[in-house]
Amino acid sequence: MSEKTLQLPERFDFGYHSEFTEQYQARLADESVTEITLDFSRVGYLDSSALGMMVMFQKKAKSKNVPVKIKGAKDSAKDILQIANFDRLFNIV
Repeated sequence: MSEKTLQLPERFDFGYHSEFTEQYQARLADESVTEITLDFSRVGYLDSSALGMMVMFQKKAKSKNVPVKIKGAKDSAKDILQIANFDRLFNIV
């Protein structure tokens, strides 16, 4: 039983798609993982493709009963998450 963290890049957009997908799939495949945290502390930019990737990830995590939380979001990244109502999908701390 463990919590795993995904450190997101400064620019979270479609260019990060394959790396993001590989990272979350590896963590979801690990049966010992009980929670996954998306670390937004470095994110200064995210776009709609990043939001879409996060929704897809959240659906897959939910199907495996693995909660996902977001930590460290600030400035415009935090504003975008709030405007998109992501607090309904994720625990934002």
